Amino acid sequence: MSTNEMGVVATPAAEALIAELQRRHGPLLFHQSGGCCDGSAPMCYPRDEFRVGARDVHLGDIGGQPFYIGGDQYALWAHTRLIIDVIEGRGSGFSLEAPEGKRFLTRSELCSVPPRDQPPAAR
Repeated sequence: MSTNEMGVVATPAAEALIAELQRRHGPLLFHQSGGCCDGSAPMCYPRDEFRVGARDVHLGDIGGQPFYIGGDQYALWAHTRLIIDVIEGRGSGFSLEAPEGKRFLTRSELCSVPPRDQPPAAR
């Protein structure tokens, strides 16, 4: 992916935490929904414990793990590139990193490449 194209990437700190969580929990899945509170944070789940919805969009992979975004959020963030980072602090109790005293955080940057006409199909 070029640096000015919509998609998702992870910082080195996020990649390291993803590797540790995968070692402990097996295959993972990330989901970015919309809304307030924890709904606006990227959530990390064991892959077999999250059901991807028909409107969810596979935005790419981070740390070798699939990253989905809700269809409504995809439409709103069509001109951005998501950068998944990790910071100190407790996030959602449902996301796997919560007990680690860290939480995933979504940063974004504007992209110069127009969004695709159709979102990629959910896997």
